[in-house]
Amino acid sequence: MDSEHSDRDSFDLLSEQIELINKTVQENPKTIVVLISGSPVNMVDWIENVPTVIEAWYAGQEAGNAIADILFGDVNPSGKLPITFPKKLSDSPAHVSTRTYPGNEKVYYDEGIFVGYRHFDTKDIKPLFPFGYGLSYTTFAYDNLKINKKAVMGDEKFTVSVDITNTSDYTGAEVVQLYIQDVECSVERPLKELKGFKKIKLKPGEKKTVIFELDKRDLSFYDEKTSCWKAEKGIFNILVGSSSKDTHQKEEIEYID
Repeated sequence: MDSEHSDRDSFDLLSEQIELINKTVQENPKTIVVLISGSPVNMVDWIENVPTVIEAWYAGQEAGNAIADILFGDVNPSGKLPITFPKKLSDSPAHVSTRTYPGNEKVYYDEGIFVGYRHFDTKDIKPLFPFGYGLSYTTFAYDNLKINKKAVMGDEKFTVSVDITNTSDYTGAEVVQLYIQDVECSVERPLKELKGFKKIKLKPGEKKTVIFELDKRDLSFYDEKTSCWKAEKGIFNILVGSSSKDTHQKEEIEYID
């Protein structure tokens, strides 16, 4: 259904596939659905009936072995979604424009800067699965978020640290994500934006500190009036978590122009 030379005809799976999923899970409540796809699909008609979904994308000729390793627990998955999975197609920022869809050959980017998770967060639209989301056989705890400075000015750098603890019985890896929220700005801004991420592998019970180094550029936006990057003085919230919708820790820093 996915291809490189044309768009999909529908956001839904084929009706035969939906029927097969629902019939199978009635026979076996422990059914796992493995999606082989290049983009999000509608899961509303079956997601509540299925305990587990694996997004396998297009993994190439070794996909079967890779998927089997995860299903049987030989490999602990740690991937995170690089895109948002909406509940319905109309929730997507690409469909904000009434001038583009349906059928118009000219595309209008009416979503502006609100692309991807920025649209869902800022417009308070609950997705099916948010940007950055992903589960594993391991659970993690986020604690002790710290910023080494209360305020920065000019081109000063600052560091953000957070403690991550493996709270399960399995060795696993977590992708720690850092987002920044410009509390008050002279132009329209997203609710928050991803500014850094790091992957950390931990043994059961192990704790490590993840450190991010940031600077003025991470607090900046592109000013169309001056055609340059600009950081305005004020308060910025630093949020750290496991997805764009699940930020466990928050601290603030002040930028002094």
